Amino acid sequence: MIDKQSTVPMYVQIEEHLKLRILQGEFSVGIAIPSERELTEMFGVSRMTVRQSITNMVNTGLLYREKGRGTFVASSKVEQPLSGLTSFTEDMLSRGMIPSNILVGFDKIIPELDVANKLQLSEGEKVFLVKRIRYADDKPMAIEKTYLPVKLVPTLDKDALNGSLYAFIEKDEQMTISHAMQRMEAALVNEEDAEFLQIDVPSAIMIIERISYLTNDVPFEIVHSSYRADRYQFLSEIQR
Repeated sequence: MIDKQSTVPMYVQIEEHLKLRILQGEFSVGIAIPSERELTEMFGVSRMTVRQSITNMVNTGLLYREKGRGTFVASSKVEQPLSGLTSFTEDMLSRGMIPSNILVGFDKIIPELDVANKLQLSEGEKVFLVKRIRYADDKPMAIEKTYLPVKLVPTLDKDALNGSLYAFIEKDEQMTISHAMQRMEAALVNEEDAEFLQIDVPSAIMIIERISYLTNDVPFEIVHSSYRADRYQFLSEIQR
């Protein structure tokens, strides 16, 4: 199946072979492909060559890895338009997916100076620090660390975090969300986040910092999100 005399690199040939088997339905969405050891024996190549093929397919979103379980055929990536201010819960519901989350941390703290400045807080004012693993159809998509001024959302509790935080702010706290500023960058996942996201180290992630504002231009949250690059992509419409 591999032409070792070809000018086409062997890892590319392996990729094309696996892509064909996926297109033909032999490997359907959610099905594990053969292990690296099995592919090494099948193609008569080194494990490093096989690993490069799989890594390339993971990076392009055709496959995804689950730590300790194997490598699986991915469904289409979730597309997030870079316009409109919506919560993760709202995003997933709009796509017909079932959102859920695991609350990893919920504390009331005095924030670091950088966070306090961005939230326009005075010295000593506290924030809620919320850390959640966000899921879509029971698959981990992102880790979110959110800072919210206690004075703006004094009734926030763990029950409110089971659903949409934005819905809680607008309906329960009677505030109107207006706009946000976002900063994005690519990174490699650290070991702690890799455990939460069920991916290997190193794997690519997309990091986003969002500062969101109410209609009176008061910032009400800072969110640091780490998205799985193999399951999420961002879409932007640009006009000249």
